[in-house]
Amino acid sequence: MVRVTRRATGLALGALTAVAHVLLLLPAAGALLVPAARPAVAAAGRRLVSIERTRVTTLLGGADATAAEPSAPRALRYLAARVPVGLLGGVVLALLVLGAGFAATILWSWVTGTPWLLDDEPATAVTGEIVAYYALSGAVLLYLGLAGATGVVRWERTLLARLLAPSREEQLARRVTELAGTRDAVVAAVDDERRRIERDLHDGVQQRLVALGMLLGRARRHPDRADELVAQAHEQAQRALVELREVSWRVYPAALDTEGLAAALESVAERAPLPVRITCAIHPEPAAAVRAAAWFVVSEAVTNAAKHSGASGVTIEVRTTDGALDVTVHDDGRGGADPAGGGLAGLARRVEAADGTLRVESPPGAGTLIAAHLPGAGLQQSHVAATTLHESGFAATGPAHPGRAG
Repeated sequence: MVRVTRRATGLALGALTAVAHVLLLLPAAGALLVPAARPAVAAAGRRLVSIERTRVTTLLGGADATAAEPSAPRALRYLAARVPVGLLGGVVLALLVLGAGFAATILWSWVTGTPWLLDDEPATAVTGEIVAYYALSGAVLLYLGLAGATGVVRWERTLLARLLAPSREEQLARRVTELAGTRDAVVAAVDDERRRIERDLHDGVQQRLVALGMLLGRARRHPDRADELVAQAHEQAQRALVELREVSWRVYPAALDTEGLAAALESVAERAPLPVRITCAIHPEPAAAVRAAAWFVVSEAVTNAAKHSGASGVTIEVRTTDGALDVTVHDDGRGGADPAGGGLAGLARRVEAADGTLRVESPPGAGTLIAAHLPGAGLQQSHVAATTLHESGFAATGPAHPGRAG
């Protein structure tokens, strides 16, 4: 019922705007003959097109042809082409309303036993035969009216898509601009990754190796304490090895290739210092580039939540929808995160490098929501993962993967 009301409202408004366009197009055509008035006519045409686009997309279910403003000739051509469509929609809608009123008066007279209001002979009572006679013809007319209204709705959508859609040259220019931006995002993401790796190696592994070298040097200079110092050096070597593995995992976990995205996300939850709930419904397994971008988003979001938000838990949802991978990470922390900050800006660049989009919502006091949309989730292998819960020191049984117990 809501959909029918919306469509009827769209047709009614379309009829009214069509009448207004007829009244405006005539003086606009004359104004185009004056060079000084052309910019104002073009601006008015674009505003009217914007109103019509909103009406068709919101009320008639049309797909928005393009977010960019059309040129002045294209806008005026669209407004002129839709005038007969809008008027036809108004006529069809008026006939449907008149038919409904006609039927309502007959039924009222039949039920109440009063003379029909529209009859030339008021003394004539409405009988069942009269109702049946008009019901048959009314049903046919109702079907034709609804079919006409549906046709007008489709005509409105088609005009919007064809007359306002960008040309091939505009599509190529837009794609070139998008690719240039993606290229810059790739370069920035690679630079960010290199700086992060350098920082992890300098602050962690390098310091361990320096301490290891100092301990071994002291062991050579003090043979009497060699056993103690070598034991300390061995401990430092073990810690350096652990930190080196952590750096390697943060660069690219091997589980992404061997066991899939769900297993890699489980490892993120297992290493997190706070409870992490994962809902992973992937079918099929995304392409390698998409998996890597999704894992990076989840890993960085969980790390930021643990370090900066004061959250007590994180919820992660990963789903494939219409050939794309949707990743959502939500924490219950203090919120107030700045999307233009270094960490979130790096996340956005990484997602843009995969031709995706990143959305951040972080109202103060209401936690932070990070949502990434990654298109091109290509076919890899059939995989569906169920909901798992991981807490510090605890890991629930996850989905089955090749070489991994379920």
